[in-house]
Amino acid sequence: MGLAELFIIAVGLSMDAFAVAICKGLCMKKMEWKKAIIIGAYFGVFQAGMPLIGYLLGTQFQDKITSIDHWIAFLLLSFIGANMIRESRDKEEISCETPDSKNLLLLAIATSIDALAVGVTFAFFVKENITYAVSLIGIVTFLLSVLGVKIGNVFGSKYKSKAEFAGGFILICMGLKILIEHLNIINF
Repeated sequence: MGLAELFIIAVGLSMDAFAVAICKGLCMKKMEWKKAIIIGAYFGVFQAGMPLIGYLLGTQFQDKITSIDHWIAFLLLSFIGANMIRESRDKEEISCETPDSKNLLLLAIATSIDALAVGVTFAFFVKENITYAVSLIGIVTFLLSVLGVKIGNVFGSKYKSKAEFAGGFILICMGLKILIEHLNIINF
């Protein structure tokens, strides 16, 4: 898996965190960069940590399921992507509680569960340094989360559902790409 593919996956995974960060930005009367950086740090750390955990779990079973790994990756990424697209359609109220550490911890865990499943697919497709892959995911998520707080503060909830939809679509496309390559239909 190359840098471009890892970057696309990082962007796709970070869309949940980005959408929540937009909501947190909505709640700020004026932009508070310190809070934006804290929000970005929570999301970035969890989005990096979960794929690492998934990778470690996946490597335990790699030799047993190598013949169907492309189907596993396709199904997991498609399921996560479809779920994100479905969530982008939900019309829910924006929660404006102050982002304290307990609240941010729960949000960071909730938005990074899908990254755990993606980490399992990394056990099959990321042959190079996993540290590099999870670091990229963490950095991209951090930056997009900080940006999300700023966008939420400036523009409001207009982009929340679009971000979740885009993230879901990206993950489904990556799953399809993996499946198509391994079935030798098209080589990207």
